[in-house]
Amino acid sequence: MAKFTDKNSYTILFAIIMVLVVGSLLAGVAQGLRGKISENERFEKQQNILYAMGVDDNEGTGSVNFISTKEVEATFHKYIKKQLVIQGDEATEDDNAYLIDIKKEETHANDDSNYKRKLPLFIGEKDGVTYYIIPMRGKGLWDAIWGFVSLDKDLVVEGVFFDHKGETPGLGANIKERFFMDDFKGEQIMNGDAFVGINVAKGNNDPLNERKDDQKVDALAGATITGNGVTAMIKKDVARYIPYLEKLKGAEMKETTETVQVSDSLQ
Repeated sequence: MAKFTDKNSYTILFAIIMVLVVGSLLAGVAQGLRGKISENERFEKQQNILYAMGVDDNEGTGSVNFISTKEVEATFHKYIKKQLVIQGDEATEDDNAYLIDIKKEETHANDDSNYKRKLPLFIGEKDGVTYYIIPMRGKGLWDAIWGFVSLDKDLVVEGVFFDHKGETPGLGANIKERFFMDDFKGEQIMNGDAFVGINVAKGNNDPLNERKDDQKVDALAGATITGNGVTAMIKKDVARYIPYLEKLKGAEMKETTETVQVSDSLQ
């Protein structure tokens, strides 16, 4: 007589029990680590935002070095003076604006034409200079790309940060390397009063990136589609903020003019 353990039913039952046991253990571990995972994601966003405005641990011209996770939260609140959420013509302050999932916001807006997507904007200050940091998300060759761009009050790029999910190592993945990101600093996104963004251009013939008024940076070798994705991402997402930034710029100019007029009247 065959033993029960020799039967197929035993094998199937044993497999089901193991799946349930292992699944329960993994679920328990995941639940226990959820807080730590959430904290690490929060720190990473803060590091990326700070990096875009030039707050980092970089030295020389080497690798990308972020503010350490031990210091990043305090550093973030030191340099980021205000977080805004723009919806339509309104902007409200929100200390957790950096946690907004812009992918979900974009999906919601695409599914519902009446939905006013939440656009987080971070206003930082370093060495007396005000920075406007904008989050971006787009598509590379294989999967998602994302990042942040910081602008000064004249809408000139002060820095960027890019990352990706699955671009080709040594090619498209180089969008997150310093030699590529550093080229964006000083570039102008406006041509007169018109927003044009920045083109990652092949044949730009400006290897040292000395021209800052051509709205172009040199493309990465062998990464045309990823570069096109960066170009499209900047044009798509930064464009959404231009009306508000222009409004801020106009308000600042008006305030400056009124201050000068008051000063003149007191002389």
